[in-house]
This record gives sequence, C-alpha cells and structure tokens, in this order.
Amino acid sequence: MAIFDQLIERKGTSSVKWDQMKSVFGKEDLLPMWVADMDFKPPEAVTQALQKRLSHEIFGYTSIPDSTGEAIREWMKKRHDWEIEADWILYNHGVVPSLGLAILAFTEPGDHILLQSPVYTPFFTMIEANDRKVTNCPLHLVNNRYEIDFEQFEETLKNNHVKLFFLCNPHNPSGRVWKREELKKIAELCQKYHVLILSDEIHSDLVGAPNKHFPIASIDASYREFVITCIAPTKTFNLAGLQASSLIVPNPTLRKKIETIQHQQGFHTLNAFGIIGMEAAYKYGEDWLNQLLFYIKENVHLVKETVEAELPAVKVMEPEGGYLIWIDCRDTGLSDEELKTRLIEKGRLALEPGKKYGPGGEGFLRMNVGCSRETVKEGIARFIKALS
Repeated sequence: MAIFDQLIERKGTSSVKWDQMKSVFGKEDLLPMWVADMDFKPPEAVTQALQKRLSHEIFGYTSIPDSTGEAIREWMKKRHDWEIEADWILYNHGVVPSLGLAILAFTEPGDHILLQSPVYTPFFTMIEANDRKVTNCPLHLVNNRYEIDFEQFEETLKNNHVKLFFLCNPHNPSGRVWKREELKKIAELCQKYHVLILSDEIHSDLVGAPNKHFPIASIDASYREFVITCIAPTKTFNLAGLQASSLIVPNPTLRKKIETIQHQQGFHTLNAFGIIGMEAAYKYGEDWLNQLLFYIKENVHLVKETVEAELPAVKVMEPEGGYLIWIDCRDTGLSDEELKTRLIEKGRLALEPGKKYGPGGEGFLRMNVGCSRETVKEGIARFIKALS
C-alpha cells in the first residue's frame, strides 16, 4: 500500500510528535513512536476539500451546516449500526475539552469520578484540575488481556458515591475493545447507582474484523438517558490539528446542561477547516480507512512476532482496535527509569512510559505503529537494541 509506505518529513511543522521531543524526552535525535497521531496523509478527498475552501480566501465567522451532522449520522449508522438523531449532536474542539464539559455540567467540586487504570492520562488530569476526586477501579490483567472485575466495579460505585464514570472504549493504552456483554454490565450497574457515563470512543473507527465496536449508548434504548458519547475523526483520519469533535447526547436534559456550560465558556462553533475536514472525512474516507486498518494490522503483527522472538521476557499485547501497542516489560526486571534511560540513550527511541497511565501501568510501554512499515522496522530494531 504505497500511500502508507510514504516517508513524509514532519520536522519543522510544529508537530508535537516530531518537534517536541527535546522538551519531553530531553533529546531531539530520537525516533518518535509516542504521542497518538499517525505519519500518514489523510484521505485525498479531505485534502481537496480543505484546499477548495482555502482557495476562497475569506475566513470569516463560520457556522456548522446541517450537512456535517448528516455526515456524522450516516457514518455512525454504517460503521457502528447506530441510528442517531441530528439534534443529539453537539460539537467541541476535542474529546479532552468534552471531559471538562461533562465534569462542570454534571458534578460539583469534591465529587467522585470513576475511571479504570491504566487509562488515558487526561482522565486523571481533567478530574484533578477541576477539583474533583479520582476514584479508581483498576483493570485486571488476565493472560495478557485486560478484564473488568464487576464485583469490584459495583462495590466502587456503591461505596464512593460516584457521580460520573469515564469509560474508554476502545481502551487506551491497551487497544482492548469491550464486548457487548461487558458494556451491558457496565451500563446496568451505572444505571442501578444513578451514575452518568461519558464514553470516550475516539478510537472506535479503528476497529477491524474480527473485533467489533459497540457504542455503549446503542445497546439499549434506556442507556441513552445517562450516556454521553464522544467521537471525532481526528484519530481515525489523522486530523488532530483541525480540532474538531462531537458529542452524541440523546437525553435533552443532559444536552441542555452541556450547552449551558459551552455558553458560559463562550463556545459557539468549530473553526472553518475543522468543519470542512470533519465532513469530508466522514463522507469520503471509508475506503482509505479500510486500507489503513489492514496496514496497521500488519504493523502490529510485525512488532509482536519480532519483539517476542528476540526478547522472550517482553510480552506484546495485540490491540483489538487502534494503532497503539501496549508492551509488558515487567519480566525484564528493569525499573521504569531504567527502561526510559535504555530507550533514550541506547535505542534512541521515544515511547510513552506506562506509568503515566496510572496504577497498573508501571513496567509497561506504549508504542505507536501508525507509521510506515520502514519506520516500524527501524523502531523494532531500536527497541530490541535498547532492551538487549
């Protein structure tokens, strides 16, 4: 697949992934396989739509047309078997700002918000930055795969007076795609204890056969009353810089509370290019995405087969969705600091340290394989060199 084999120079473009390594890792001359964006061009139709808008040369106040919502509705129906209504859709600059919206709309300072570590770092930081309390119900690693202890989950909901639960589906950093039965249990327990769910489903489009993503709100009509679903084309089509996402909120009361907070913050719309890019991606990006999923799958298999053959003490968790690989290095006997030093000094490789994802992440690393096969091969070689 030539479109994904291309090596595109990203240095000097204010890329966080490529141009911020010195501030994050202390060195510039590393191979970056850390932050979760890809080194691929988006679908050509997206670039063409943006260029067409650019050629108009006037960039005044821009509203979000009905056609953008319709593109989202069609996408959700086709890719995820979920029929949503146009008025359920709200917009925001990203999923992380939407975490903040939900916190402000549905909780008060000092309230408990539930998460399941190891998990996406902003789940922690947004809760703490808004003076709420993190309540953690850690995931359990069983045969190199994360599972939920539902007895513990219920006890946590019951005993901590939780107001809001942040669900990560598919799970970041492990790529675990929660099954329908698991999501049903989660929803039933949250319903029982009157806990709202914010479901971060930004990686949902990056799930390929034999796995299937289920939006938790789609499983039962009653779940719509207490679930806010966050989606975006940014991970799917590598458009994070356009800062465009949406919230699907079927319950009008919840929707009104979110809109009130947005009004208080002065949020009115997305930027002109975010609107154009989002709509074009959802309308015309499906063939590109199907090719991407196949390419990523091959990258994942290459990492798993090569690393586990060369480093028997290392276990590679094959993601069920997404392009992020969670690597278990605990049996190497190396501390987190030793892993970091070896990767940077010996391997010249920038990976995400597992401990930043909270309790249970110690001794793990996260590798981003949303890049060319050549880059993946180089990353594998550097990883093996670092840990040999």
